[in-house]
Amino acid sequence: MASTLININDDLNKIDFYMPRNTSLQNVLWDKRSIYKIPASVTALNRIAYMPQTVSFGPYHHGEDHLKPMEEHKQRALRYYLNRSGRRLQEVVESLNEEIQVLKDSYDMLGESWKDDKKKFLRLMILDGCFMLEIIRLATHSLDGYAANDPIFSSHGRLYIAPSIRRDMFLLEINCQCFMKTSTFAQDEEFVNELVLNFCYPNAPVSKLDKSLHVLDLYRKSLILEDPAWKMRRPRVKGGLLNVVNDIFRSATGITDVGIQFKKGKTKSLRGISFHGGVLELPVIVVDGATEATFLNLIAFERLHVGAGNEVTSYVSFMDNIIRNERDFALLRSRGIIQNAIGSHMAAPQLFNSLSRDIAFLPNSSLEGVHMQVNAFCKMPWNECRANLIHTYFRHPWAILCVIAALILFALTGAQTVYSIMPYYKSNHSTSPSPPMSFAAPPPLPTPTPPPLTSPMHPPKPSHRHHRCRCVKK
Repeated sequence: MASTLININDDLNKIDFYMPRNTSLQNVLWDKRSIYKIPASVTALNRIAYMPQTVSFGPYHHGEDHLKPMEEHKQRALRYYLNRSGRRLQEVVESLNEEIQVLKDSYDMLGESWKDDKKKFLRLMILDGCFMLEIIRLATHSLDGYAANDPIFSSHGRLYIAPSIRRDMFLLEINCQCFMKTSTFAQDEEFVNELVLNFCYPNAPVSKLDKSLHVLDLYRKSLILEDPAWKMRRPRVKGGLLNVVNDIFRSATGITDVGIQFKKGKTKSLRGISFHGGVLELPVIVVDGATEATFLNLIAFERLHVGAGNEVTSYVSFMDNIIRNERDFALLRSRGIIQNAIGSHMAAPQLFNSLSRDIAFLPNSSLEGVHMQVNAFCKMPWNECRANLIHTYFRHPWAILCVIAALILFALTGAQTVYSIMPYYKSNHSTSPSPPMSFAAPPPLPTPTPPPLTSPMHPPKPSHRHHRCRCVKK
């Protein structure tokens, strides 16, 4: 019993050590974290999406067997970086040595071996940061200084290897904050942002962004960059989240049934969703093989980093509501809103369903007002009646043919009834004028016909007129 109390006291002393009395724990530790070890409860649904496949950045996955082949190329990338920049290795080491503690604090769960061995951690940061910088230059600049048959830094590597490295670069667990530190020593921060954004969006205009924590954070900010004009169009939410959660949101085909039209937006920003005048405007999104992993890691970053926001999570939840089957996906693709680069029309609709398996529509998001506006439009009586008619009679081709046949039969029956009634109507309600009176001479008297011949067998019957006359003569 005494040993148990001693252990509890030791644990309390440790907790007191990590919670200084003058400074809050949040200001000391939590504000410095930006790279997180994703919990098992999140990775259990799709572990591969959070794991690097080609290269490792940072300490979390360093030394894994399937990533070791890329380590030798990091050494060559460091040499090319030093030759091109004209800097000495010692200069780079000294510049990063001042930031070594900041780099360590940026990791949520750093192993003891990395915390204790300062040289080992600093060497890893320099190699990974310079390699990431060279890969980004490979996609956006000329290949001066590299051999034509270089397996990585060549036209061949740009075509086949760079896309796989780019996919791993946007994973939360292997983000390297050292890249931002290393590159900003040679160039200003705006140049580094432009370099990364050109890597993400080749040949696209680049906007100015604020300081970012790492490459994933910079990419996320580029996705949710908001035009000031949209703030004026954003509806004000009344009633809070309760009304949004209780309302059942229709799918894309269901929204079309009530008369809402889909329109391709003029921007790629995930905040560019608006509803006005029966038109739902959505940003254009390209779906490829890396979309699932990138969005899952963006959602994980918003989930783990306090103050990051929920714009990406809200967008994925919104798209999951309107894409429920292949018909919904085909509708948005026909409007130019979704560009399918996966190749399989069956796999693409399942993408947003898999992304939102562990999330729900969040309160206080930029899409909450749009959600309520669309639901209010769908609940109008005429719109509901129209949707029911379309869903019941015009959803399938055979149903449409049956409705047309029924209408034709009804028209023929009505015509037959009308033609049957018309003769009786004309005979009873004739409107022709009566003939005029004439004063012509009276017709001549008819010629008397001779009496029929009699026979002995049939004597003539006595005439009452002659009998009456004889009585008068007497």
